[in-house]
Amino acid sequence: MTTQNLHTDDTGIQQPAKRKPLLSRRFRQAFTIPRTLAALVVIALLLITLSAQWIAPHDPFAQDVGSRFAEIGTPGYWLGADSFGRDVLSRALYGIQAEVIVALSATMISLVFGTVIGLFAGYFRGIAEVIGMRGVDVILAFPPIIIALLAATLYGPGPTTLIIVLGILFIPQFARISYGQTLSISQKEFVEAAEIFGANPFVRLFRVILPNIAAPIFVQFSLTMAAAVLLESGLSFLGLGIVPPDPSLGAMVAAGQRHMASEPAVLLVPAVLLSLIILAFSLLGDALRDWLDPRK
Repeated sequence: MTTQNLHTDDTGIQQPAKRKPLLSRRFRQAFTIPRTLAALVVIALLLITLSAQWIAPHDPFAQDVGSRFAEIGTPGYWLGADSFGRDVLSRALYGIQAEVIVALSATMISLVFGTVIGLFAGYFRGIAEVIGMRGVDVILAFPPIIIALLAATLYGPGPTTLIIVLGILFIPQFARISYGQTLSISQKEFVEAAEIFGANPFVRLFRVILPNIAAPIFVQFSLTMAAAVLLESGLSFLGLGIVPPDPSLGAMVAAGQRHMASEPAVLLVPAVLLSLIILAFSLLGDALRDWLDPRK
């Protein structure tokens, strides 16, 4: 034992130094102040998603021509009003709710299907690998925005179309991660032991391998949420996402750009909120990556 691992107590006798818990050390390393703030923002987003109907001060569809372009800080319109006199704060809260619901639903779809494809392709190899991973390569061959635009044009804009299209578009990210991790984990002794003891393939996949590849999948989940919010807002900006007059941050940015010179706040408020949401999920993904890294 080196002297760095010893300390002298009150009696003058050297004792082993007390080490701080590993979990605490990892948490401090991963969740710096910006990342902790990002985690709090994500929690706030989830709370807004669950309670937007109760915390919004106004009906997001109610128009008041006399309050058109009310300035930020106006009593009753704390973030101002748009060109129809609708409360920007209320519409932003409902817009955040729409963004999170679409992004979360699409990411869950891609996580489930992508992880299953990667597990089967990486463990069974052969025909499962050819069909699964070549199918993933086909999706990757097309730019996501092009596929999203095509689907929205053919089947009409709306949250259901968005969820399905985005869910399909992000399957490759989860499939490739779970495939690569499964290839590595399936060669480990504990997987071979489960096979020797007679565990059926589904038990080996979902109770032995899956828990051991969960960490990178959690990280990808957060990063995919950021990408889904960005793509959804872009489609809504083009009029192919959430259909007006339903609130959407992307649609609010599109409406605000028409009055950018005279009333910049109508554009800046939803744009800043969108940037914060995307940044928060990205920083949270980086924090999870560092926290769950077994080498630290």
